[in-house]
Amino acid sequence: MSGLVGVYGHPEAANLVYLGLYALQHRGQMGAGIVASDGQRMPWHRGLGLVSDVFDREIIQQLKGASAIGHNSNSSHELAQNMQPLVFELGEDGLAIAHSGNFTNASELRRQYGEKGAIFQSRTDTEILAHLMAGYRGGIVDQVKHALSVVRGAYSLLFLNRTSMIATRDPHGFRPLVLGRMHEATIVASETCALDLVGAEYVREIEPGEVLVVTKDGLQSFYVVSAHPSTRCIFEYVYFARPDSIVYGRNVYQVRKEFGRQLAREHPVDADIVVPVPDSGVPAALGYAEQSGLPLEFGLVRNHYVWRTLIEPHDAIRHFGAKVKLNAQREVLAGKSVVVVDDSIVRGTTSRKIVTMLRAAGAKAVHMRIGSPPTKCGCYHGNTPNSNELIASNKSTETIRDFIAADSLAYLSELGMYAALKADECSGFCSTCFMQ
Repeated sequence: MSGLVGVYGHPEAANLVYLGLYALQHRGQMGAGIVASDGQRMPWHRGLGLVSDVFDREIIQQLKGASAIGHNSNSSHELAQNMQPLVFELGEDGLAIAHSGNFTNASELRRQYGEKGAIFQSRTDTEILAHLMAGYRGGIVDQVKHALSVVRGAYSLLFLNRTSMIATRDPHGFRPLVLGRMHEATIVASETCALDLVGAEYVREIEPGEVLVVTKDGLQSFYVVSAHPSTRCIFEYVYFARPDSIVYGRNVYQVRKEFGRQLAREHPVDADIVVPVPDSGVPAALGYAEQSGLPLEFGLVRNHYVWRTLIEPHDAIRHFGAKVKLNAQREVLAGKSVVVVDDSIVRGTTSRKIVTMLRAAGAKAVHMRIGSPPTKCGCYHGNTPNSNELIASNKSTETIRDFIAADSLAYLSELGMYAALKADECSGFCSTCFMQ
């Protein structure tokens, strides 16, 4: 999971991309980068850390041009050369590529090119695209067509050369990508919250398998391969996306709130208050409270200067973050039976610390309710940790309840999740992470 922003046809393109990356900081916190084009030069800057760490006013002013693409990285390869967008010289033109996703045939393609003597300068899947494009004659559009006909997997991609920008989404539509307009400028982003921040109008989703070419002559749309049956990532609704975004045509906040309502229908509990785990657990907790008739109280307060713990790759930092991210309010919790609502349980360590905090603050009972099914299987496309890191992959709900030391534990059922979405079972969504 990464954040993408592209702008074409605006004199402040790099600045708009910078702001869009700010809005998408939740999608990647390991590094950030921007590449711009003024039609002749393609200045770029990348670095490790949050957007505010990587860029300042002076750097942005150096990224001149009416087009730019940017990337927030969630890569575990913490080296500057792995940060994106990647920049190449391709023939007589420059090329920048920003990629959210994973190619499932990346290892095989990398081996094939390595045997031919190709030299790789990064450890990212993205660099494979440059080799595929460089080995194919034609302009950038033909080269992108060729590359996309070879790679497999879940991805959203942005390409930039000196005169054009190309955006595309994988044929299954696994990763979100949206199209916006700001006066005469075209804007592409992973989520609509990036459009909102810069005052752009949301036009539509980029369709699964669609390739959108933006030049001074306008927009051209085509498909390299036919769209496959839709398998949109359900975890965008559970955790990844910002609640104020429209993802897959739905407002994320409303979806999560309905998850909470359905959770209350399936697993009511005799308690005094409902407490959300901020921030991603708040909408589900609101829905649970409304459906159950229990008052909602913010018994946990979040420190917003701590990174998101699910996507932080290092155990030591993740466990440290769990300790400093949340603080329990004794005045709210003391003597109360509490329903604590979170979006998911991945490894179980954070949930265990939360229950411990609530009890230390005086809660007389803690009932954990989760607004998604148990996460049992590692994501084939890299969204969640490997199965051996997932507590639900080999432990029952009762065993997990005992591990986190809660009085009770219950999850939203998968059928209940689709009922909340008003969708048929598995209708258009990938839910492999919930399967054993």
